[in-house]
Amino acid sequence: MRIVRTRAELREALGELRADGRTIGFVPTMGWLHEGHLALVDQARARASAAVMSIFVNPLQFGPNEDLASYPRDLERDTRVASQRGVDLLFAPDVETMYPTGDPIVRVVPGAIGSRLDGAFRPGHFDGVLTVVLKLFNLVQPDVAVFGRKDYQQATLIRRMVSDLDLPLEIVVAPSVRADDGLALSSRNAYLSAAEREQALGLYRSLRAGEEAFGAGRRDAPAIVGAARAVLDATPAVKVQYLELVDPDTLEPLERAVAGSVLAVAAHVGRTRLIDNVVLGE
Repeated sequence: MRIVRTRAELREALGELRADGRTIGFVPTMGWLHEGHLALVDQARARASAAVMSIFVNPLQFGPNEDLASYPRDLERDTRVASQRGVDLLFAPDVETMYPTGDPIVRVVPGAIGSRLDGAFRPGHFDGVLTVVLKLFNLVQPDVAVFGRKDYQQATLIRRMVSDLDLPLEIVVAPSVRADDGLALSSRNAYLSAAEREQALGLYRSLRAGEEAFGAGRRDAPAIVGAARAVLDATPAVKVQYLELVDPDTLEPLERAVAGSVLAVAAHVGRTRLIDNVVLGE
């Protein structure tokens, strides 16, 4: 695996891959790699002949009271893990490389979809996400890019950005990867104590309760959301920010569920904010 840190090194490495006739599958990450990230690498390798990963903790997507300074980082570990999984090229820029003139004045604004769910609690977050993703797409120019469904709203916005701005690449959204007990894998799980991790399982249990209500024939949103909410209400360490049944494309709240509707949750467990979702009817 080749590791590059600058734009010039990235251009050179990508040029060599393309000169060999390789297609580029791209996995952008913020590092602290886990099996969820590595499953995205598998998808990229299945769809392209070279897997390119970026590791960059993007300051634009963190609010003033969020965890930018404490976000877990270990580039040496991540480099080893990425290489073992078959990444061909790792781009690990610093902030000055990504934003050479400082914080960008022109940014990608997500519109109404970005103001729902996470966007309602993290103002400006998706401006930062879409801006850095567009910059990375322009730098890497991949044939396909792979994102995880755990970050459902992020993936929805990126697909919409690619469509609306006519970007010449395919977006693949891979299923969420879970631990054996159901907890969705996330870099932020590293913040959880053993006791908090046990409480965090309430998120997935609540989503499963919503799925079971749908599977039993319930279609009205209050019944499905209520079944999920009852589990969370019985898990006092989980402080819910939102629990909603939404349209998979617009993320607008639904009154009735159909196959493909998304049940999404965000909550704090201790000081750690976690998100998760399920697609009903799968």
